[in-house]
Amino acid sequence: MTKGRLEAFSDGVIAIIITIMVLELKVPHGETLQDLVPYWPVGFAYVLSFLHIGIYWSNHHHMIHAVKRVTGGTLWANLYLLFWLSLVPVTTEWMGETHFAETPVAVYGFVMVMAAFAYYILTHHLIAIHGRESEFARALGSDRKGTFSAIVYILAIPAAFVSPYISIAIYIAVAAVWLIPDRRFERALSSS
Repeated sequence: MTKGRLEAFSDGVIAIIITIMVLELKVPHGETLQDLVPYWPVGFAYVLSFLHIGIYWSNHHHMIHAVKRVTGGTLWANLYLLFWLSLVPVTTEWMGETHFAETPVAVYGFVMVMAAFAYYILTHHLIAIHGRESEFARALGSDRKGTFSAIVYILAIPAAFVSPYISIAIYIAVAAVWLIPDRRFERALSSS
């Protein structure tokens, strides 16, 4: 399998994930802006998850662009990441529909931890294929933002039982950190 097929499949799955999330949004009953107020939790959860999925898509795209080859193990590591991302629509709707109740917010954090862990597995599998001294490994570097994300996602799980809004603030903080474009792979590819 070529890396192009892996990227195309991943793009398709991520597009479906976003489509499922948007299809879960309900049309407000009424015609005024006031009629939107009851829907704010669902809308906010959608925006938050859209950002997280978009961040994964963007980083996955840049990472795969830097890859020289893939193996069968790469396919499975990538599927593992896509599995966890495919659970985001369910946890997103659950959070929004329950107005950010403790358990749904904690479960959302668990899914985010597992997606971060899956991304870690994928990146380290690709390092194993390309070598620790490869251009790919140098581009990935220490992955401080990835490590930071996983740690604070882990903290968000128990925090949800103290106050779900602490966890929501953590999820927002992670998205904000990643909204600053990660140019590691772009720099590596332009210098080669």
